[in-house]
Amino acid sequence: MKPILDCQLYGFVDTAYLHGRPPEVVAQQLCDGGVDLIQVRAKGASLESITRVSKAVQRVTRAAGVGLVINDHFELARQLEADFCHMGQEDFFDAGFKHANQLRPKGSGPGVGLSTHRPEEAARALRAQADYIAIGPIFSTATKPTAQPVTLDYVRWAAKNVTGPWFAIGGINLGNLDEVIAAGARRVCVVSDILNAPDMAARCREYKNRLIRV
Repeated sequence: MKPILDCQLYGFVDTAYLHGRPPEVVAQQLCDGGVDLIQVRAKGASLESITRVSKAVQRVTRAAGVGLVINDHFELARQLEADFCHMGQEDFFDAGFKHANQLRPKGSGPGVGLSTHRPEEAARALRAQADYIAIGPIFSTATKPTAQPVTLDYVRWAAKNVTGPWFAIGGINLGNLDEVIAAGARRVCVVSDILNAPDMAARCREYKNRLIRV
């Protein structure tokens, strides 16, 4: 995969949005559209099911040179030799971790991405030396219906204060993408607006075309 700093479009194979489609078919369309990373997200699924989906997606991402991210399950990410594991604040800090290297005691293993919802959490994630952080949810999103939007103010703060790679996430679509970019984002995570599109590859290309012009 390309270096994380050069990644702009972060896509998802989220089992809540598969609508009966095989995960590898969805992953292939995302790769055809130019995503730089794909996260496997399967909230509430068994580890066996997540493993099966992850392996199917990984066959596609490896062939395409796209980074694979496993949501929540660090040991699975390690076993699959995925590029990253993405974790929430509660999965990392509330579990007693203070530094990403605590998950990689021998210095090897997947990178760590951390969700953040306000500046204090971003600062803590940076001190923990996360490989990247997510900034959001920017807008209301059906993917996380109970999450309070952090608004574009948090994007503006991140643009001024976060030196490492970060991705804006949450309710982003083609209708508000320009606002997100204008606020300072150069990398975005998109779930439903891509996965619900009639042509996912074409929708990905629309995002990439706007992002590469910035």
